[in-house]
Amino acid sequence: MIEFDFSKEYILEDDIALVRPLQMEDLEYLVYVTSQPAVWKYSTLKADTPEDLKVYIEKALQARADGKEYPFIMFDKRTNQYAGSTRFYDIKLNQHNLSLGYTWYAEEHQGTGLNKHCKYLLFDFAFQQDFERVEFAADTANKKSIAAMKSLGCTEEGILRSHVIRLDGSRRDTIVLSMLRSEWEQTYKYELEHKIYATK
Repeated sequence: MIEFDFSKEYILEDDIALVRPLQMEDLEYLVYVTSQPAVWKYSTLKADTPEDLKVYIEKALQARADGKEYPFIMFDKRTNQYAGSTRFYDIKLNQHNLSLGYTWYAEEHQGTGLNKHCKYLLFDFAFQQDFERVEFAADTANKKSIAAMKSLGCTEEGILRSHVIRLDGSRRDTIVLSMLRSEWEQTYKYELEHKIYATK
């Protein structure tokens, strides 16, 4: 039975990363990322100004209040700095499925290993809550994100053609990948633990 509760304040952490529920007050910690255009290159939601980021956070928090999404803020303990945001969305409690996305990191936190720590915490939490499937979706042009998901063990399932309208008005193809609870518990949890601690 799914134990996930939208009203609970879930805090996930290890020795490197802290992943906690996003709050409106977090705008001041994340606003510096709005000045980094590359962070928003593949985003379908505009958040590259302080005003737009405020709206972005407000909508994410409303989606949580509506029982649809659960947004997080991510913190790097090594640099003592908030690094970005991610969220569970398209949460289907009756089907034991959810999606993990809307993920972005400030440029200085990309390629530092923080993402692997955060993904480990989020995967492990989701599957401990008895979700059976975690899905990812990305712009097929976002090669870095796709490579990162595959490096975690996610399986490519297919391409949704002309699926989403980009901020520039063009249409994108979307790649869908997933991780199953059985795969995580039997193989990829331990492989990711090895990668995390081998690169510390």
